[in-house]
Amino acid sequence: MVRIAMVAGEASSDQLAAHLMVALKVHVPDAEFYGIGGPKMQREGFVSPWPAEKLAVRGYMEALRNYREIARIRRELLKTLLRDRPAIFIGVDGYDFNVWLEKKLKRAGIPTVHFVSPSIWAWRRGRLKKIVRSMSHILALYPFEPALYADTHVKCTFVGHPMADVIPLQSNREAMRERLKIPRNQQVIALLPGSRQAELHHLAEAFIATAQLLHKKNPQAVFLVPLTTAETRRQFELALWKLKANELPLTMMFGHAVDALTACDVALVASGTATLEAALIGRPMVIAYKISSWSWRIMRRMGYLPWIGLPNILAGRFVVPEFLQEDATPENLAQALGNLLLDEQMQAAMQRVFASIHLALRQNTAQKAAAAVLPYLQQTIPAQSAR
Repeated sequence: MVRIAMVAGEASSDQLAAHLMVALKVHVPDAEFYGIGGPKMQREGFVSPWPAEKLAVRGYMEALRNYREIARIRRELLKTLLRDRPAIFIGVDGYDFNVWLEKKLKRAGIPTVHFVSPSIWAWRRGRLKKIVRSMSHILALYPFEPALYADTHVKCTFVGHPMADVIPLQSNREAMRERLKIPRNQQVIALLPGSRQAELHHLAEAFIATAQLLHKKNPQAVFLVPLTTAETRRQFELALWKLKANELPLTMMFGHAVDALTACDVALVASGTATLEAALIGRPMVIAYKISSWSWRIMRRMGYLPWIGLPNILAGRFVVPEFLQEDATPENLAQALGNLLLDEQMQAAMQRVFASIHLALRQNTAQKAAAAVLPYLQQTIPAQSAR
């Protein structure tokens, strides 16, 4: 049996890792996957003695508050992996947690693959030396990333983004509205305030207040709000009560972000993977980003790019309006969304850029990632079989 250790602490990482597991099992059907992973990985047979949500913190201050527990989990996992000596360790995103593990495992002779290039292109170029010491191979989601490692001995393979494979090149808004029982001519706005509790802490009230302003201008508009967990749904419901917004024509959905984005005219999206999801579906959007003030001060000092939203980073220019920190006010967000709803030319321009991004990222990601991982497994399978 080939043992493959993995760590994926975020919802988006869980999905990436689950796709990779499926592709690897085609070539290594007796593989055993274990470490830290979420529900999608566990549905594929992953064994996770530690809960993945413990790692899903956002921002420097949030990480500091949870540091002791996270550090304890990481030490326990390292001890387990050094004892078991898996064929390979695959860290899926989660740089701050995984790079510490990867460095120690690589020193111990265990190959380390990092799925999702750390964002050295954004604001942390100082990471490069640590990456070289810690990672055997990087699987990059974006086409510009391999060139960043050209002068190092770390291998980097562009594998594309699995969402680009799964999401069709043309979305059918009318069919989705029929399925959701929404009239074809209804104005629909999707609100995606984030998948983590920390994101909703900073953005839920701003998103609801934005919806209130938009509803005053257009009482016929309706709002779809996909939320990923029971905890984030409770947070959003509490914010609705606090702002006395229970009368808003708003439908909360358990998950189903793709459905909400497919059905909507425009979307207000928290910066993160959901912005890429919206772009791949072809929905015009406005991006909001807000974290603790201390975390923001640290991030601003390390900033290299003028953009924070993935569609803008991939396009290399401002395509989607971004509102960060103190600029992410309900007034600013409502004005931007209202303008976007009225400006069909701006919508069409966004959609043309989104279509080119979709084609560039559509690479059969899981299969390409598995092909990059397999040579490491082939080196270790004989040794494992002999034991």
